[in-house]
This record gives sequence, C-alpha cells and structure tokens, in this order.
Amino acid sequence: MPKIDWKKELENHFENVRVIAQCQDETVGDFDKFCEFIAEPAFESLTEELARYRIKSEHQKTKGRSIRFTVLFPGAKDEQFHYRISLPKNAVELRLKLQIKARRTPKADYETTDEDFMPGLFPFKVLRMDKDEVVSDVVKHYTAFRYTALTSPD
Repeated sequence: MPKIDWKKELENHFENVRVIAQCQDETVGDFDKFCEFIAEPAFESLTEELARYRIKSEHQKTKGRSIRFTVLFPGAKDEQFHYRISLPKNAVELRLKLQIKARRTPKADYETTDEDFMPGLFPFKVLRMDKDEVVSDVVKHYTAFRYTALTSPD
C-alpha cells in the first residue's frame, strides 16, 4: 500500500480553501458590478417608464447579496410586486437566483416563486448583459403576474 503524505494533503487542503475564498470574494465583487452597471440602470429606466403610467416603483440593494425592484399598487403606497435577484451564499460564480413575490390586492398574502435568474445564461455572460435584457425580464414577469391576477376566477 502506498504511503500517504499527510503533510502534502494538509497543504493542498489549505491551498484549496484559500482558492475557494478568493473565488467567493471575486464573485461578490462581480455581483456588485452587475448591480451597479446593469441592474440599477435597468431598474432606473423601468421606474421612469412606469411613472408614465402613474405607477411608482423603487429599488434597493443589499451589498454583495441581492438587489430588489418593487412595484407599488397603482395610486397606492402598498407594494404589489417584487423582483429580487440574489447571489447565493458561498457562491463561487455568478449563478444568480430570482425570487418573485406578488399579491393581487394590498390585503392579500404574497405569492412567492423562486427560480434561476435567466435560465441558460452562463455565469461568465452575466457581466456582459445589456440593461434592457434585465428590463425585459422584469416586464415579462410583471405582466404575466398582472394578466393572471386580472383574469383569475378567484
């Protein structure tokens, strides 16, 4: 049986831990760049456009973790729709998650769905996205929710 060099194994382990930590730090930095240069400008454009329809919206960022776009009920201060992009804990690449929370009326409970952000988008392409791709995805989810809410028999 070959002799195991446990010192070398231990050295390799700590090197691997260092590399993982470095990748995690870089991924958090990349997520912050995505928020600053792509998501926030997308949300700002959408806020301007929604204002034309007298619908208020806002966005909020949690550094290194998530960014959320919120649409208020028309003519009200109550939140109707949330579009939240997040970076999973301990991520070593930009495989982002999307959470949609929406409710039909201000008194109703939120309906929540969790999914991958833009399925099929490779992590290395996230920072190459155009802000309009994000706007389009928000609009797709928002309008689908609104049509369902307006036509549902409940």
